[in-house]
Amino acid sequence: MELFDLALIWAFIIGFGIIMYVLMDGFDLGVGILFPFAPSEQDRDTMMNSVAPVWDGNETWLVLGGAGLLAAFPLVYSIILPALYIGVFLLLAGLIFRGVAFEFRFKARTSRYLWNWSFAGGSTVAAFAQGAVVGAYIQGFETANGAYVGGALDWLTPFTVLTGFGLLAGYALLGSTWLIMKTEGRLQDWAYRITTPLLAAVLVIFAIISVWTPFVDDMVRERWFSNLTVIWILPALTLLCAFQIWRSVRYRFEGMPFVATMGLFITTYLGLIVSRWPYVVPPNYTLWDASSAYESQLFLLIGLLFVIPIVLAYTAWTYWVFRGKVRAGEGYH
Repeated sequence: MELFDLALIWAFIIGFGIIMYVLMDGFDLGVGILFPFAPSEQDRDTMMNSVAPVWDGNETWLVLGGAGLLAAFPLVYSIILPALYIGVFLLLAGLIFRGVAFEFRFKARTSRYLWNWSFAGGSTVAAFAQGAVVGAYIQGFETANGAYVGGALDWLTPFTVLTGFGLLAGYALLGSTWLIMKTEGRLQDWAYRITTPLLAAVLVIFAIISVWTPFVDDMVRERWFSNLTVIWILPALTLLCAFQIWRSVRYRFEGMPFVATMGLFITTYLGLIVSRWPYVVPPNYTLWDASSAYESQLFLLIGLLFVIPIVLAYTAWTYWVFRGKVRAGEGYH
């Protein structure tokens, strides 16, 4: 007898893991995106030191979300991965280049510039690939009899290119507000200066995506525009977060710009969920269609109930230990 709807529980767990990854790995990807534009090489040292203690732990949420998706919704893997092989490969390749650059850059002398570009390039490619994958999810996938029947490059369209650039700008905004919170002096002043233009870029790109999406997806058009409902509070909250970012930068608050940027990402993410719910492989398969056997979901859920508190505990401990400002000449390395 099925006492609980485990598909809903797993959807919440995986959704939580995804947004945790986006927020926690987003700011260090953003730091990498901004890396080539830093005022000096010493500032680049400080930027990398600000994220070095936490970046690899942040990616735990990517592993958790991916493994949970395979275990709880195998149909998603069998359809979406063939559709997005190239995009996922670019994502993983970017993360690998960035991870190697973390360790090699501080040990290199004559080749340091190569690791600078590896860190920046890996971060940029990974962020763009993530945004393009989100755009492909919004577009939907061509399926037949539970299998993907489209081409290898169907995911790459003008719309997904735009969503890729949108996430690039969003992660750069997360990175700049992180630097405001974690640094001081010249580097912090530079982060203050670039945050407002980055916010403007994010809002412009997101506005274009919002106008474009109803023409890409009939479900979104019907859900958002057939009648005015409570879901319109999410765009209002997004704009409120954007205003708070601008206001916080104007008055040179240090922590609030980062918090408000996280709020902007959360409200946008909730808007995406509302637009697609309950389809996990749009436009045909709901989360119940894609679910694994009830017994399998239950068995894995019992183990995960022990894992998630541990992950949350050591993540919180890491951020507590490495709290405070990162100063030039000091840091993880």
